[in-house]
Amino acid sequence: MRGLTESLWPIRYKPLADELLSSWLVRLAHGHGLKVQTFCNLIFGNKQQVWNRDIDRLAPEWLIAELSSKTGASYQQAFKTTLQSYQGIIYHRPRQSGSLTWIQSLKLHHRKFEGFGLQFCPACLASDPEPYFRKSWRVAFNTICTIHNCMLHDRCPHCGHGVAFHRSDMKHAEYITAVSLLECHYCGFDLSQAPVRTANYFDHEVGQFMRRLVTRLASSAINQADVEDLKVMHHLSKLMLSRNPNVQLYSHLCFAMGVDEIAPNVKGDIEGLDIDARYHLMQVICLLMIDLDHGLRSAVLNKVVRYNHLKKDFDDPPEWYLSLIKKFSDWRLHAH
Repeated sequence: MRGLTESLWPIRYKPLADELLSSWLVRLAHGHGLKVQTFCNLIFGNKQQVWNRDIDRLAPEWLIAELSSKTGASYQQAFKTTLQSYQGIIYHRPRQSGSLTWIQSLKLHHRKFEGFGLQFCPACLASDPEPYFRKSWRVAFNTICTIHNCMLHDRCPHCGHGVAFHRSDMKHAEYITAVSLLECHYCGFDLSQAPVRTANYFDHEVGQFMRRLVTRLASSAINQADVEDLKVMHHLSKLMLSRNPNVQLYSHLCFAMGVDEIAPNVKGDIEGLDIDARYHLMQVICLLMIDLDHGLRSAVLNKVVRYNHLKKDFDDPPEWYLSLIKKFSDWRLHAH
């Protein structure tokens, strides 16, 4: 298409609120009547491949610059669609591969997603004038929609495959007239018609804590106190999912709260858990965070976690956290 070589593209959508880079790029391709792969080959050439990586996480500078230049969006607008914009907020050490703190993994293999890294709210997709996928839906601690008070989905409820909307046009001809981001790429199910499951919380305070954090994430309003809380919460998630037989923090907390545990074989990183397991685990973490001093004191006294566990492998912990756990460094002094 001739217009794609000009200074501004004929179709130059700007990113929508909290829109994910891949969602924006697919909307631009379909707006020009082209399949995603055809559009990217025309714009970037065969040597600069886009979809053989987690483009939201690893977006190269040349891609952001080109999208900014051709759509008239500012570079900052374009950059904010990437997961890199979360650096220093929800993660601190960038990694080109492997697990990244709080970021759901797509488990990309030969341009196919084998993981369930992209979540969605069916009610949001159904009510959007122009359906699109949010950047905050790639974040592991985000398991709810605060607008519709429902849980997110992390896969198609009809076929069980992960979401890969950039592949939804593969069955169409080179030039397309209408392909929706709502279609499951595998079975064609309309994701906006997925069941809307009400978010039910352990108690009112837990719900408030979770909703406040998710609302700030989606509106780019995470503050320094939230950043420090998220560091501590991620460390607690690792302790709760630990395979160390001497660390029984999760079981202890579930018993104290009177809630069931998730399946005992579900261990590893929180970023790899399914939506139901993460939703459950995040509630346990939030309830602990509401009175962290009391919760950790009880855990140490019950010998389900030790002081060295609370500190081990925790890079750059907040000073207030170090001060709090220092009280548990020698419980022989406190036993009296």
